[in-house]
Amino acid sequence: MYNREQLRERANLAIDKKGTIGPDINLDEFDDAPVPHSYMADEELCAIPAQDRKQLIMAGLDVTKRERGGTYFQKDTEVIHCHTQQDGIEVIPIKKALENHDWIKDYYWKLASVDADKYTAAVELNLHDGYVIRALPGSKSVYPVQACLYLEKDGLQQNVHNIIIAEEDSELHIITGCATSPHMKRGAHVGISEFFVKKNAKLTFTMIHNWAEDMIVRPRSVAQVEEGGLFLNNYVCMKPVRSLQMYPTTHLIGKDAVARFYSIIVGTPGSEYDLGGRIFLKHPGNRAEIVARTISNGGNIIARGHLIGEVPEIKAHLECRGLLLNGGLIHAIPELEGRVDGVEMSHEAAVGKIAQEEIAYLMSRGLSEDEATATIVRGFLSVDIPGLPPQLQAEIDRAVEESDKDVM
Repeated sequence: MYNREQLRERANLAIDKKGTIGPDINLDEFDDAPVPHSYMADEELCAIPAQDRKQLIMAGLDVTKRERGGTYFQKDTEVIHCHTQQDGIEVIPIKKALENHDWIKDYYWKLASVDADKYTAAVELNLHDGYVIRALPGSKSVYPVQACLYLEKDGLQQNVHNIIIAEEDSELHIITGCATSPHMKRGAHVGISEFFVKKNAKLTFTMIHNWAEDMIVRPRSVAQVEEGGLFLNNYVCMKPVRSLQMYPTTHLIGKDAVARFYSIIVGTPGSEYDLGGRIFLKHPGNRAEIVARTISNGGNIIARGHLIGEVPEIKAHLECRGLLLNGGLIHAIPELEGRVDGVEMSHEAAVGKIAQEEIAYLMSRGLSEDEATATIVRGFLSVDIPGLPPQLQAEIDRAVEESDKDVM
């Protein structure tokens, strides 16, 4: 058990146990004091100003809650709406879960390490809130559950801890968005997420980020997948952000467990991204895939991927493709680690530019140069995600479509 004084010391350290990935951030520059907000009823959600609603829509939150199985909405440090609309699906603020449900202790800080680095320590020392989304055994998502972590106060550091549980034989689909007010300029988001995919369960988790240009973002997430389970993790970030650093890890702890990571990243001038994913394949029949599409439009992107095959009879593939449009940097770091005979692992990585003959061909078909470039970019960012529900694929397609102007 950790000592809180030791944890405070840990929170002041500049590096973590394994060495810092990406630039160090001084959290003392941000305010993490509570920001009061009133709870919002359904009709108040629908009355949110048009500018704010646009920010939320671009992060996947539909305030009308149509075709949503539940909603979690946190503004700054307060939960302002939390509701489930489907039997068998629970949506609970994590502070309330810790107060009222003993079972949550079996999941809280069980996968992520509270002392992993100063960001994990900061969340435990001053937890604002976060969500628990749980599919009960055998339940199936009719519509995806939506969750949004929204920042409005300038200069705020938002600390959240999320726990997602797909119980045995369940199917859970989540779309979660992180966004800032159109008037906000600077802030920090520090988030812990722990995912538990039980035997023969299926979890799809689609995250869309729509941050302010001077946001510092530090997610820390760990998942485990039991026998016959499937974890599909999608990440989309096509808007400016000052610094984003994330490296989600998944452990396949049962036979025939599967994990797939898909990410779509557009780096804008002045933005720094250090991201990727790591999957441990620990049992026969495990399958894993990491697929990344990155575009640098003047930003710096480090795209990592690490697959670790610990037993025979596993299959894993890593694919990272980068496109340089207007300068910037793309650094692809694919890693395959086979620890025994009998693993089947592969990777492909490529960084390049748009071929002029492709643009010339499309222009010969009647498109302008900008239209031709935009068409190629959309095709490059189009990722076929097996097993993704149509509603979630539509959200990703919409995010890509609405970001065309920013990319160009």
